[in-house]
Amino acid sequence: MRNILIIGAGRSSSSLIKYLLDKSSLENLHITIGDVSLESAQSKINNHKNATAIQLDVFNAEERANAIQKADIVISMLPASFHIEVAKDCITYGKHMVTASYISNEMKALDEEAKAKGLVFMNEIGLDPGIDHMSAMQIIDRIKEQGGKMLLFESFCGGLVAPESDTNLWNYKFTWNPRNVVLAGQGGASMFIQEGTYKYIPYHKLFRRTEFLTVNGSGRFEAYANRDSLKYRSIYGLEDIKTMYRGTIRKVGFSRAWNVFVQLGMTDDTYTIEDSENMSYRDFTNLFLAYSPSDSVELKFRSYLKIDQDDLMWDKFVELDIFNPNKKVGLKNATPAQILQKILMDSWTLEKEDKDMIVMHHIFGYEYKEDKYQIESSMVIKGDDQTYTAMAKTVGLPVAMATVRILNGEITTPGVQLPIRKEVYEPILKELEDYGINFVEKEVPYLGYNPESIKG
Repeated sequence: MRNILIIGAGRSSSSLIKYLLDKSSLENLHITIGDVSLESAQSKINNHKNATAIQLDVFNAEERANAIQKADIVISMLPASFHIEVAKDCITYGKHMVTASYISNEMKALDEEAKAKGLVFMNEIGLDPGIDHMSAMQIIDRIKEQGGKMLLFESFCGGLVAPESDTNLWNYKFTWNPRNVVLAGQGGASMFIQEGTYKYIPYHKLFRRTEFLTVNGSGRFEAYANRDSLKYRSIYGLEDIKTMYRGTIRKVGFSRAWNVFVQLGMTDDTYTIEDSENMSYRDFTNLFLAYSPSDSVELKFRSYLKIDQDDLMWDKFVELDIFNPNKKVGLKNATPAQILQKILMDSWTLEKEDKDMIVMHHIFGYEYKEDKYQIESSMVIKGDDQTYTAMAKTVGLPVAMATVRILNGEITTPGVQLPIRKEVYEPILKELEDYGINFVEKEVPYLGYNPESIKG
């Protein structure tokens, strides 16, 4: 049997593992799942005859090398920064590798060695990055093949809570790594190009420069800019495009309220707070406000941020219980971002019956025979339950489908890559439709740059 090693059995691996187990007899597969928690790995395979669970510490070089040597292909579902040691072992032992993460500089540096050994190192084959690349390239390639010239490409994606599970004023719950949500947008200015003009948004302005979207029967959303949209011009073969913008989707009103945390400094992860363990939520909030012998924390908060008492935004912060003097932070030497994450997890963790939702929306503007056209392509996916979430399906299924195709010799181009070639995206997008993951495409009047949507 052909052995697939999956390293990491976290929440996002459930649909990936189920797909491979379901295909294991037909495709002659044995799936080995390695995780630092043997119990977690065992829970994912449920005693399946074609699967083995092993305890695997990715930082133990001997354990890691032993597991990789026995595999025909390796899937890393670890945090992005941990992939590189796995990748180096895959080079050493001549194994193909698949991840859902962005290609790091360290991973890119392995390209020549991977090509020399004929190894496929497929990255960015999850949701975002992943399905976004494939669905975008399918339409971009089609427009080009028909003789069209691309003028505009905007792409948006967000992990949200399904409407039936939307029970808080923020219209948001954590469907992915909470830490990534708290730190979103940090690390440099967000950059994009709009009608030939370069735009740079610093972090402290990011959440007040939003674009608004209406997505195919699913309502109105807002989006804030991703960090670097400009690099996708060369990746997608759109070097001369006038508008290139990628953003993260939230329900309308989220960004305005989130901006309060940014302005106060609560999302800062660069220093630790003294005696954070014994601090109350109210103490934490008060840290960022001026001293007053008479004014309450609530009054100082509203006054500093110019929030009226009857503003819905005020109710959002009250709902999070950030003024509670009795709730303790309980984290030693914590950064503001870590404490904020702890507070938000009280309110934004999905309940057992909750369902998540993924929304992806692309806008393509192009010119053909001197006329201008615009296409909108949208995907809205709901999770089944807390195991097979929309996030787990849309991240895990493309990873699994690419893995089987590499094993079967259907994806053969070697090297460190992302899924922008037809040999990759066409069959995977087609198969994803069998799992209810599909796009609704429609032609709309060409709008070009909408000055109402991005200020300045």
